[in-house]
Amino acid sequence: MTGPAANTPAILVAGIGNIFLGDDGFGPEVLRRVPRHLAGGRIRATDYGIGGMHLAYDLLDDWAALVLVDALPTRGCPGRLHVFEADTATRSGAARLDAHAMDPAAVFAGLTALGGTAPYTVVIGCEVATVDETIGLSAAVAAAVPDAVRAVDDVVSRLLGRTAVPETG
Repeated sequence: MTGPAANTPAILVAGIGNIFLGDDGFGPEVLRRVPRHLAGGRIRATDYGIGGMHLAYDLLDDWAALVLVDALPTRGCPGRLHVFEADTATRSGAARLDAHAMDPAAVFAGLTALGGTAPYTVVIGCEVATVDETIGLSAAVAAAVPDAVRAVDDVVSRLLGRTAVPETG
């Protein structure tokens, strides 16, 4: 099964980023540490790396919500976490389909070009210190990983409550 079962609200947790560009590997590192209870049943946790079109195709399934874990440009506080609702609206005319584009806006544009609609999306992001060609996170971003894992758990718990199907009987 690649996506959610019929009539079952499901959450896709997607780690995105390039592990060869320093702190851009934040999303994959967080996904590597996501607890087992967040993988299975109504939740799928996947490290998409730089596979933007793979994520766009997976989003064609009927997901109730998406949690994106990604590196964010610095605003002067490397390692600071931000949790926010994403604006998934496509603003450009034609979507550029690039199998390796991992910019979330490009993923949503690709999804729209494929005829899909983005689910409710929450971003858990961390301000970067460096995106130089190197493997491994900076100290500030590495220190934020445990808090990001807790944020994923918190957001997923909240979303499960939001997407719960009432019991019938």
